[in-house]
Amino acid sequence: MKRLLIGIIVLSSSLLTTLVTGQVEGSATRTSAPALAAQSRNPQQIAQLKWYGANTTTTFAVGTQPRGVCFDGANVWVANYGSNTVTKLRANDGAVLGTYNVGTQPANVAFDGANIWVTNFGSGTVTKLRAGDGKLLGTFTVGGQPFGLAFDGTNTWVGNAVGNAIVTKLRGSDGNILGTFAVNSVGYGVAFDGTYIWTTNDLGTVTRLKLDGSNAGVFNVGLTPFGLAFDGANIWVANSNGQNATKLRASDGAVLATVDVGAVPYGLVFDGTYVWITTGNNVAQVRPSDGAILHLYSTPGVSAGIAFDGANLWIAEYDAKNISKM
Repeated sequence: MKRLLIGIIVLSSSLLTTLVTGQVEGSATRTSAPALAAQSRNPQQIAQLKWYGANTTTTFAVGTQPRGVCFDGANVWVANYGSNTVTKLRANDGAVLGTYNVGTQPANVAFDGANIWVTNFGSGTVTKLRAGDGKLLGTFTVGGQPFGLAFDGTNTWVGNAVGNAIVTKLRGSDGNILGTFAVNSVGYGVAFDGTYIWTTNDLGTVTRLKLDGSNAGVFNVGLTPFGLAFDGANIWVANSNGQNATKLRASDGAVLATVDVGAVPYGLVFDGTYVWITTGNNVAQVRPSDGAILHLYSTPGVSAGIAFDGANLWIAEYDAKNISKM
């Protein structure tokens, strides 16, 4: 009987040791693995239990050569450069809610709180669609070959990529031209930082304009600057022929950093925590404070425009007739 009791005690001790060891080991794994969970995260990621790094979760078919992307608070809009259309997708599941004809070679899209504005590179016009149902509200001639655009809370600003080095200011309510303003050279990107309008210039600079159109500075960046994004304090510029991105302090244009991100950087977006930059078949996740690249995520096609919907990234794949949700 004593031997039996001793055996039971030894076995119980052995099982207890195993269980405790397993718990300790499991706990150590959970602690060490997500050093990822220790990273700063967007509240929407936490709310949706996204305790993992970005990954391409789904790809949705859109039109030919998708370029620009924007989010309207509920849906994602994509400019289909090769189809002369824009596609509206429901952000939560990617369902296509509509495809709408616009001008020739639509390049970029922007949301003004109620409407979607589209630059038509091939026809020298800007299209205004009602976001709710895609109804055409107007087509406005701006001349040249418009590409980038941004909304300042009242008016829409449109950059010209070929021809005259100008930015055109359109009244948001009716699309009337309020002015055309000279910049350093033609360019592709336009952004608003709450005070100034910024536009990229092919000559390796960015021009900063006051809201009355007066010049507030020209600042050197990299080769062939393309996309722009504002992170709340700084302007980020994708230098498409420089394989890098430039960080400028928005208040005075001082260059704070130049970050190597890889081939042909194109679009940028700030998600409240990180700056994301499309570059070839990748998207770079950049920490704004020091420009460190935290990760490169591959995309199925060549990445172009990018937007953030509060929880996920949407990347247009220019060569694949797709948009990816990450």
